[in-house]
Amino acid sequence: MGEILKVTDLQVYYGNINALKGVSFNVNEGEIVTLIGANGAGKTTTMNTIAGLLKPRTGDVVFDGASILNVPAHKMVQRGMALCPEGRRIFLQLSVKENLEMGAYTRPGSEVAESIEMVYERFPRLKERYKQVAGTLSGGEQQMLAMGRALMSKPRLLMLDEPSMGLAPILVEEIFDIIKELNKAGTTILLVEQNARMALSIADRGYCLSTGRISLSGSGAELLANDDVRKAYLGG
Repeated sequence: MGEILKVTDLQVYYGNINALKGVSFNVNEGEIVTLIGANGAGKTTTMNTIAGLLKPRTGDVVFDGASILNVPAHKMVQRGMALCPEGRRIFLQLSVKENLEMGAYTRPGSEVAESIEMVYERFPRLKERYKQVAGTLSGGEQQMLAMGRALMSKPRLLMLDEPSMGLAPILVEEIFDIIKELNKAGTTILLVEQNARMALSIADRGYCLSTGRISLSGSGAELLANDDVRKAYLGG
């Protein structure tokens, strides 16, 4: 199982504020790796830096054996990386099908219909609502659409930023079941998630971010059993 992503010593600033203070971790092909931490710990900053939306002051991001620091964000998708951002960021005025088509902008036109069918198989609710304006979908359906749109590019690495945010518990379980299925089908997943218990329960490995630094790492099971993690993130 080769290494698909290697993040080394990322230092990221917003003006004078040092948001990431030397973050390093790796993701191996076929894994689910999760980053957990409190609000403001640097989880979304880490994801956005990997995706090319933020430039680090120091450090490196290597994807599939090559540094991607100087690759523009819109070229990342062609390289096999897709980000499903915090807050979903779907195109609210477009239909479900049009949103999915936007996710396939790097793919040959001849492959788009097949990819849409693959997404509909994974998310049957989207098929039922393919003509519906995305802004009228429920929160859970919008999250499914955001994930489906990211999958349209057939990524080797799918990055999910807070997929359960704002969802009812029953929908959270559904989203996490889908994440497990995607991983079983061969997609490597980097997951940022406030729901630490759910994230660690499905992750092969996890990293705890605390004020811009990685404070702990281990298997999902090890972190779930860790007293410090339990106190900080699992309510006891």
